[in-house]
Amino acid sequence: MTDVVRHPAPELPHWLQLMVEPFDRYLVEVHGELMHVMEVGEGRPVVMLHGNPTWGFLYRKVAERLTGEPLRLIMPDLIGFGFSSRPSTAADHTLANHARWFGCLIDALDLRDLIFVAQDWGGAIGTLALADRPERMSGLVLLNTAVTPPKAGFNPTLFHRLARLPIASDLLFKGMGYPQLNLNLGQGEKDSITGPVAKAYQYPLRSWRDRGAVLAMARAVPNSLEHESVPLLERCQDFVGGFTGPAALVWGDRDPVLAKLKSRTARLLPQATVTSTSGGHFLQEQVPIEIADAIREVADQLG
Repeated sequence: MTDVVRHPAPELPHWLQLMVEPFDRYLVEVHGELMHVMEVGEGRPVVMLHGNPTWGFLYRKVAERLTGEPLRLIMPDLIGFGFSSRPSTAADHTLANHARWFGCLIDALDLRDLIFVAQDWGGAIGTLALADRPERMSGLVLLNTAVTPPKAGFNPTLFHRLARLPIASDLLFKGMGYPQLNLNLGQGEKDSITGPVAKAYQYPLRSWRDRGAVLAMARAVPNSLEHESVPLLERCQDFVGGFTGPAALVWGDRDPVLAKLKSRTARLLPQATVTSTSGGHFLQEQVPIEIADAIREVADQLG
């Protein structure tokens, strides 16, 4: 750990604290916001970034399976999610801003020679940030994510169409807690997110005020080729396509949203080992062993 100022993390209810032990927890200031971070271990940094609408808790099973490895496992919460701070307006939740916040965290912790692991929006946010600091990344592991712009003639998914309905989208996402109350619907095994695990994902987003990022990031997904995220996704694609270091893909083929992007992502990284699984969108809950193995394989190649 460098000399970065670490602020105390928010206290958790006892039941949730038990679920995130033995991770260290702290806050780091990033361009005026506070990013919540969990970490464990020592050695080469492995930064594992989640997407919408989860938090670093998503990687706990992966981290458990890498215990004892010479790795420093770092699990941040994106701004507006988990126990990171909430920006004053939902309009702040752009791909550009999230990449700026995440990049600031990498710089603040002075992470070098890192392995980057990402799922869902974490892939685009992280690779966009790392495109500005490519010397910091040595290995890459992608999990059910989109790091490419949409193709001409694409159709937005039902999830993303719902996010753009006037009035109804606010009621659905902010008032009714969609989709975090129904994460199991995106899984290959529906019982992989139930009970205390489901509650752990719902807890940080338990009020209307806490849910602005969920709706905003759903709207940040392009619904046309003129969307502001498209040129940024093109930059992500160029960065990933130009990466020649060790890489791996682990994909959940029962993901109703991103399963279809496996082949396109694999073509960007011809050197990557591709592991196909029966996991769903939040495959960290279903196939943590396969993900941990992929991280270990990339780390071993780096030596």
